Amino acid sequence: MRKIIVLTMALISISTGLFAETYLLDLEKSITIAKEKSYDMLNLKQDLKIAEYNLNLATSKFKTHVNLTLETPIFEDKVDQQKDSSGIHYYPTKNLQFTGNLAINQPLPTDGNISLSSYVSNLDDYIHDSRSFDLNTTLKLSQPVNSLYYNNIKSGFKQAELAYEESNKRLKRNELDLVYNVTQVFFNLISVQKSEELARMNLERQTEAYTIAKNKYDAGLIKEVDALQMEVDLAEAQNNYDLSIIDQSSALNSFKELIGLQLTDSVVLSNELTYKVVIVDPEKAVELAMKNRLEIREQEIQIELSKMSIKRQKAEGMVKGDFDAYLQKTGVDKLGLPADITSSVNTSFQDLVHRRINYGIGFKVTVPIIDWGENRAQVNAAKARLQQNLYSQENTKRTIEREVRNMVDELNSSLKRLQLLEKNVLVAEKSFSITRQRFSDGNIDSQSLALERERLNTAYNSHLRAYINYQLMLANIMRKTYFDFQRDKAIN
Repeated sequence: MRKIIVLTMALISISTGLFAETYLLDLEKSITIAKEKSYDMLNLKQDLKIAEYNLNLATSKFKTHVNLTLETPIFEDKVDQQKDSSGIHYYPTKNLQFTGNLAINQPLPTDGNISLSSYVSNLDDYIHDSRSFDLNTTLKLSQPVNSLYYNNIKSGFKQAELAYEESNKRLKRNELDLVYNVTQVFFNLISVQKSEELARMNLERQTEAYTIAKNKYDAGLIKEVDALQMEVDLAEAQNNYDLSIIDQSSALNSFKELIGLQLTDSVVLSNELTYKVVIVDPEKAVELAMKNRLEIREQEIQIELSKMSIKRQKAEGMVKGDFDAYLQKTGVDKLGLPADITSSVNTSFQDLVHRRINYGIGFKVTVPIIDWGENRAQVNAAKARLQQNLYSQENTKRTIEREVRNMVDELNSSLKRLQLLEKNVLVAEKSFSITRQRFSDGNIDSQSLALERERLNTAYNSHLRAYINYQLMLANIMRKTYFDFQRDKAIN
């Protein structure tokens, strides 16, 4: 049994290795993979498809619809009842019926429709040995008067267009959010990897310092407490290095999950801390944000929908009416069952040709007289909602302008800090090199070396945080303005 378990685990490991892939990634490649494979983007693309299908649905309402209904056959053999002044009477029925109806309906841009229907019915009555065959063709026009105030079919199409546009822009906004999130997680992983490198470098330095201290102690050149302190510092450095490896594994798995890779895939990141100096003009950034931000367009869409709602509500309080007209040709045949179906069709068709046309026309009007101000109140409520949307739009514009200006100031400030900390790292490296040589020469004690090493680690970490903060600022201002300032081009 144990051999089977071991063999199974080995096979699983082999199969996992076979399907795993290796990725050499920088930030741009990571973003590209995330756009194709991440769960969020896959889900958002389906939302866009739904909106597109709804737009096609609204478009199809303008097109001709054709329906064919067949009932072939309907057979009944039963006892029916009939009530009259003399009481309830029961009688047998035995019928076989075939029917078919072809209906062609064309919606009109005026909210009405015109339809043409052809109906065929054949009923065989086996109790009375009779057959009834009917042909019927009807051309009908229906037109509501309400469309003069509010056109439902055009309004529905407009709403579908706005929903599709909103969904498309939402996809773009979430795509930029994804770019920012990938950038954030990417540099978080870089930070963890750099921390692991610093921990390893610190362990190597501490190992070297411990070796020097141990040799000095053995030679009687330093006190025992200094040698013991070096041993404690070495143990701490080893523990920090072990923890950094665990943190790196956790951050790497989070990164793979975000961009849509398998946890078994191997990822190697390009972690060079290079950057491009970008100076952003706040006026240009604000102008781009006002032009591209989805929040502003969303407010405009809400304003359009509010205006449509007011128009629709006003139409509810106006005169309503329906105009209907039809032309109809009918042909019938009533023969005994011995007659074949072909004769019935010919006879009913001849009857349809020679029978005069049936026609009808009608106009129904509903005039609201007293509603105690109900419709007026609903219209005023719709107007108030429109005013709320106008206020919200203005507030959104002010918020976006403040947000973008603050981001530009923070970006420029973070660039200056990054450049300053680069110089600080160079100074700290030179200072630590001198201090380490002085400790080796016996001019300073272990505490002075530890302080200088801590200063160097602090310089490395501060520079890394400043670098990551600068990159995140660039990604954030790109998603807030829909403009890539590093490449000086708009996001399409």
